[in-house]
Amino acid sequence: MNTPIDPPASALARDAHWAAKMARLKARQLPERSLRLCDDEHAKKAVTDTALALAKARTQARSESIEQGVLEAEREEWILSRPAVVAEQLELDDAERALEEATVVLTFRALPRPAWEQLLREHPPTEAQADQGMEYNVETYPAALIAACHIERDESGGEVPGMRGQEAQELLDAWPDSEAKALFTCALLVNQTLRADLGKG
Repeated sequence: MNTPIDPPASALARDAHWAAKMARLKARQLPERSLRLCDDEHAKKAVTDTALALAKARTQARSESIEQGVLEAEREEWILSRPAVVAEQLELDDAERALEEATVVLTFRALPRPAWEQLLREHPPTEAQADQGMEYNVETYPAALIAACHIERDESGGEVPGMRGQEAQELLDAWPDSEAKALFTCALLVNQTLRADLGKG
């Protein structure tokens, strides 16, 4: 009866090393990209104005710290403690919260490659579009991609049902051309952004 031969320690180490790396590769999350929409010009201006006021307060406080001989290592903490800086920071925090409440955020997640290719097969270009070099039907594919990539989360962060294809088409038809293009582009780019460094060959 032959006695099993244990693999050499180097082989075991190599297998464990690769298994760990493969686990990391499989655990990678699909990339996400968000489109932020805000029609409240007052809220946007308030953030700009309060950020400018805070910058001025910090500049004034920095000048005072130099005049009073505050050490460089202690200067930032000293500046942050000045009443005018504290007040302007609070104003900015309030303005940013108001802007966040007035902003609608649409988040898109890249599709796994098989799903991406399947979506292209479901929306092939017309003969005329193919002659122009299009790889998909420009009339039907944008809404389908937007709906397929859109993800919605509730207040606890859990995923809930999101945009349907018909709803995506309604937005594309109702919005100005620039905003409709931004909506489609956001869903498209999240699938085309490379998160890898190809190195120096």
